[in-house]
Amino acid sequence: MNYLLDVNVLVAWGWADHVEHRRAATWIQSIKKKRSDRILTSAIPELGFIRVSCQRAGGRISVNDAINCLESLVKNLGSKHSFLADDLSSTIALPPWCDGPSRSTDAHLLSLANRHGAVLATLDAGIPGAFLIPA
Repeated sequence: MNYLLDVNVLVAWGWADHVEHRRAATWIQSIKKKRSDRILTSAIPELGFIRVSCQRAGGRISVNDAINCLESLVKNLGSKHSFLADDLSSTIALPPWCDGPSRSTDAHLLSLANRHGAVLATLDAGIPGAFLIPA
């Protein structure tokens, strides 16, 4: 199985002080042990990681610090990681559950994952059709 990581998974995994860090880290470790499973990132989750990391730290983490952390996470995945280029237009039809702007990125990432035979891995129970990382 190929899993496209949602922003919330990257942020939780990247920062040990995040309330869901253990949950994300444990799941990622389990995927790394599975021969055929791969972890994917794409531009939106990576940029989201950088933005959220800087915001949640209240200025204590620079953009470069967040980039360095992200690079370390990806490096930790080794051959289990692939970058998924985003080849979907932002004007694609969004599903009915996407009823506002706050869900548009979720819907886009779910569509991107599906288009490439992957599943969106998330900590958000409100994304129909996504894989909810177990607690």
